[in-house]
Amino acid sequence: MDILIVTDAWHPQVNGVVRTLVNVIGEFERRGHKVRTVTPSDYLSLPMPTYPEIRLSLTMARSMRRLLAAAAPDVVHIATEGPLGLAARKACLQLGWRFSTSYHTRFPEYLNARIPVPVEWTYAFLRRFHNAGTACLVATESMAAELRSKGFRNLVAWTRGVDHELFNPARRSSDPAGLGPYAGLERPVFLNVGRLATEKNIDTFLELDLPGTKVVVGDGPDLARLKAKYPDAVFPGVHKGVSLAEHYADADVFVFPSLTDTFGNVILEALSSGLPVAGFPVPGPIDILTDPAAGIVDPDLKRAALAALDLDRKAARKHALGYSWQACADILLSVLETNLLRPERKSA
Repeated sequence: MDILIVTDAWHPQVNGVVRTLVNVIGEFERRGHKVRTVTPSDYLSLPMPTYPEIRLSLTMARSMRRLLAAAAPDVVHIATEGPLGLAARKACLQLGWRFSTSYHTRFPEYLNARIPVPVEWTYAFLRRFHNAGTACLVATESMAAELRSKGFRNLVAWTRGVDHELFNPARRSSDPAGLGPYAGLERPVFLNVGRLATEKNIDTFLELDLPGTKVVVGDGPDLARLKAKYPDAVFPGVHKGVSLAEHYADADVFVFPSLTDTFGNVILEALSSGLPVAGFPVPGPIDILTDPAAGIVDPDLKRAALAALDLDRKAARKHALGYSWQACADILLSVLETNLLRPERKSA
């Protein structure tokens, strides 16, 4: 199958959308499918106001229509609702092509956290965007139920995966008190990993009265403010690959304070590393942490974090093994197979 994926989220961004697409594309290619992408790297772009790490591409539906017609793929998937996604949606509608979309983030809440735009307005825009497709893939069943209540149609639950070889309990130091990334830190270590931005609710985690040390791995627009406000916390910066995996494995509890994520890939990375998780009872944590032996969800995040200290790390790892990128790819592939463009559409 010749698959074309249009996405406004791509390298060098580091987030769950990019991680999901990269892993799914890799799985598709291993199965012999041809995958092409349309990303911000193909266009002139400008930094997004208040969020310069994200680039907004300068494009129009006319040029996107020419690109799609020339590419003549078997299927089109529009991964994001940014400038490229909007142009691709319009071009597909003009060409009479079927397409699928995916809903990755609570953009209405993200936007409202930065600019006082009513979330109802943004949901109306997103509803119109996604309902034009034949299917909208969303990370969890609870998120799908929430979107259905807002008038979204054709929703398909699309789970996520994790690299079990990379994120592995075997990377935990045999002597956590003297070796590894947290050498010299007071135990227990409560860890958070992710983008340091307002919508991630990191303040709630750092304000908790917990024993030991709080560690926040990552970067983002809020880094300087958080470091100044919470001098007792540790901010080791961005870590990737084995270094990141060692941070997970050597910590004692992973704390996920976000109220706006639709899934939380970092939750799976933590669990796969044998790290119990604490989070709020919201979409994402309630969908992943279905085994109370692997993680705790509680409206009281401090209570959840302390309770997670007593959980079995082997149970966390076992729960994570139920997730794979192969299963994630299977779901998207099943949707794409229903959208195969007929020859007359490809020749348009």
